[in-house]
Amino acid sequence: MQHAVGAPLPPPHGPGIGHVGRPYQAQHPGHPGPPPISPPPGQAPPPPAQGRPRQPPAPGQAPQPGWSGTGPTPPPAGQVTGHTGHVQLPPGGPVPLPAPPAEPGTGGATLAVLLIGPAGAGKTTVAKLWAARRRVPTAHVSLDDVREWVRSGFADPQAGWNDHSEAQYRLARRTCGFAARNFLANGISCILDDAVFPDRPVVGLGGWKRHVGPGLLPVVLLPGLEIVLERNAERSGNRRLSDEEVARIHGRMAGWYGSGLPIIDNSTYDVETTARVLDDVLARSIASPPAW
Repeated sequence: MQHAVGAPLPPPHGPGIGHVGRPYQAQHPGHPGPPPISPPPGQAPPPPAQGRPRQPPAPGQAPQPGWSGTGPTPPPAGQVTGHTGHVQLPPGGPVPLPAPPAEPGTGGATLAVLLIGPAGAGKTTVAKLWAARRRVPTAHVSLDDVREWVRSGFADPQAGWNDHSEAQYRLARRTCGFAARNFLANGISCILDDAVFPDRPVVGLGGWKRHVGPGLLPVVLLPGLEIVLERNAERSGNRRLSDEEVARIHGRMAGWYGSGLPIIDNSTYDVETTARVLDDVLARSIASPPAW
């Protein structure tokens, strides 16, 4: 049987069956619809369709009209359910003084440390090793690294200390302080390093204590000037200072003598020895916190 060109083709499955995915009534307006399907002998007919079932309300939302309260109860707002990979972390608060360790050194104590020293004193190297050698989780945060997170518009203090460099320093110090508080709140010790000057209380220890808490333990790392100059000569980039600047900073750091803070002269120590001495000094600071 041939059909004329342009004539409509008959339905592929006989009359009364519409195209796939389209309802029967849409193909035949006014048609009463297909006859009901009778259940097999001995089986009860299915209940009449009630339309799309209502969904339970989302947390914090009012229930939909017609919601009867049956079905699964939605969780309270803010409650984590299921395996979503979300881990609830305790918020960081001011760091209190740590409890005295029950073994030599700092042992398993959870503590916040501020390692102070001039450029070239070895603060970052010693802090990293001390943190890595502890048998409990310990993080290291360097203020210089955090300051250099600013890429465009970085206010380099070597170009002159001004309002912009001081603002970025304060912001970096506050960021480090919040990081330390959050680490401590989650059971991870933290050691920070910074070149804090004793003659600049505005941007000195007072700010660190305010941002971290009264439990912060400051220690000064202060080798001789010739050692600092030698280590500074091995640096590169904006971390390397002129000899005049290194000498000026070292001279200002000498003001920590007589301050009551523990001071380590690591002129004749290697990094491992300095890290061990630092641990012993911190253990004494825990037993008898310095007044600052």
